[in-house]
Amino acid sequence: MKSTISPDILYIGQDNAEQRLFESQYATPKGMCYNSYVIMDDKVAVMDTADASVLDNWERSLEEALGDRLPDYLVVHHLEPDHAAGIDRVMNKYPNVKLVCSGKAAQMVPLYFDTKVDMQRVHTVTEGGVLPLGRHTLQFVMAPMVHWPEVMVSYDAASKVLFSADAFGTFGVYDASAEDWAGEARRYYFNICGKYGAPVSKLLKAVSAFEIEQILPLHGPMLCGGKMMEALRLYNIWAGYGVETEGVMIAHASIHGNTAQAAVRLKEILLDKGCGNVLLCDLTRDDMSKALSDAFRFGKIVLAASSYDAGVFSPMHDFLYRLSAKAWQDRQVALVENGSWLPSAARTMKAMLEGMKNITFIADPITLRGRLKDCDELALHVLSEELL
Repeated sequence: MKSTISPDILYIGQDNAEQRLFESQYATPKGMCYNSYVIMDDKVAVMDTADASVLDNWERSLEEALGDRLPDYLVVHHLEPDHAAGIDRVMNKYPNVKLVCSGKAAQMVPLYFDTKVDMQRVHTVTEGGVLPLGRHTLQFVMAPMVHWPEVMVSYDAASKVLFSADAFGTFGVYDASAEDWAGEARRYYFNICGKYGAPVSKLLKAVSAFEIEQILPLHGPMLCGGKMMEALRLYNIWAGYGVETEGVMIAHASIHGNTAQAAVRLKEILLDKGCGNVLLCDLTRDDMSKALSDAFRFGKIVLAASSYDAGVFSPMHDFLYRLSAKAWQDRQVALVENGSWLPSAARTMKAMLEGMKNITFIADPITLRGRLKDCDELALHVLSEELL
């Protein structure tokens, strides 16, 4: 694949349409793209490489883009193997190329790659450092923990382009990932970068000083115009753990369907009372990465789960563990448990939630015992008033 971002910035990224899991855990039903770019100027800069699964095609695209030119620099914004698998090939094939990266990345290169790079071929950059290419000059901004410690981004004032590393990325192949940018970008952000809101906020503040017309991430489509402005708006909400969508999310984990029935009934009650947006999520069947990103989207969430082995049913336990790992915070939570002889789900869920930051509990937990009864219906009505 070869296309043009601008007259002298070429796209050489690759799709892997057959990839069904990213990082061996996140569903990618439409595959995944691995973006890479070449700046053709007095000096030629290759901007990142690609994943091993698409490396042969990436190398052919690089050769096509270069024509009779040779690269002067290989800029590595992020050393994670899905973006840097081609380092060995480039450094071995082009003996005069220099590897441009952060100091931390230079230290980490031997952890992933076989190339014995002479340090004279490594050009480390720091905050505010520049790399003149001719008409284009790259200015570097360090972005540690977005989402690895060695990450940096770069800005080119001549084309008003921000090379944003994993920031502003999405799941999906290049073209398809533009169809539902917000949905897939949200799922990508909270599952990959969600824990690192403070570093992302710091990066957003740093790049706000630049006049940006295009954002080129390492996954997903190029962003420009209104879509770029919307992306920046959403990233500021997400990085600050703000509420994106008003309403209520109800996440349930039901063994035999009784707890699920209560969750469905609560949704009906809320809608009847005028709550405009109620999202129902079945943690036993729905994609967990999507459920996690939706939990960050809403400010109010109801967790309804069966008791199990004197604890909580495992899909809910898994969900809460993932939320904790991604620093879920600043949310209002209501609890509904079901237990026939020894209800235990609520205390287990509450204990897990108390380890998270700024979680406020809405009302006392509701305890169901088996199927939904008239007294439970009344309790759900009371809870709905607390949620509105």
